[in-house]
Amino acid sequence: MLTQDKPLTETAFLAKLNEIIETHHLLKHPFYQLWNQGKLTLMMLQEYAQEYYLQVHNFPTYVSATHAACDDLNIRKMLLENLIEEERGSAHHPELWLRFAEGLGVERNAVLNRESLNKTQESVQILKALSRSEEPEKGLAALYAYESQFPQVSTTKIAGLEEFYGINEESALSFFKVHEKADEIHSQMTRKALLQLCQTTEQQEAALEAAQKAVDAFNLLLDGVYEEYCQN
Repeated sequence: MLTQDKPLTETAFLAKLNEIIETHHLLKHPFYQLWNQGKLTLMMLQEYAQEYYLQVHNFPTYVSATHAACDDLNIRKMLLENLIEEERGSAHHPELWLRFAEGLGVERNAVLNRESLNKTQESVQILKALSRSEEPEKGLAALYAYESQFPQVSTTKIAGLEEFYGINEESALSFFKVHEKADEIHSQMTRKALLQLCQTTEQQEAALEAAQKAVDAFNLLLDGVYEEYCQN
């Protein structure tokens, strides 16, 4: 990435950030396209549900690591609220994902004892590294890369599950219904924090590079599922 003499304006920086995310949007991935066309088998969905749990299980740790790396108190408070939503109570987000898997006919022990694909593990390790960076803009950019996509992703997943796969139980859809709304708010707050934090050229470039790595990592997990269960 070429270094600019001066920091980008907030509008230009945000435009570059959103361009990176849109270019590699999860809904453009072949696996999600098959989902939205009703062309996945139940087995493919079951394998996906088991595989993706590793990402859901680790997502709160990305939030907490970014919180730990950040000096700005207001941004830390925002991240803390995000983390509390992720893990508070009996209906925490990993639990909601387990209920989704059960709605597909997968026993939760199968999910919890899953030996993940190499690309799934690599995806998680990339996102852990970004969030554990001492440069909090990297963790924030990775969070924004996910949260800015997930309301739309959740809406299309719900529609596909109901229309094509007969999955309409509240417990099976609750993970996606929660994220339809929660990540809309989270992405707005994370975007505001990024704009506040990225005041130098170096910070902006670090954030843009992290966003690219993050969207690649999220797609990498889907690559593994698609190659293992849709192409064989």
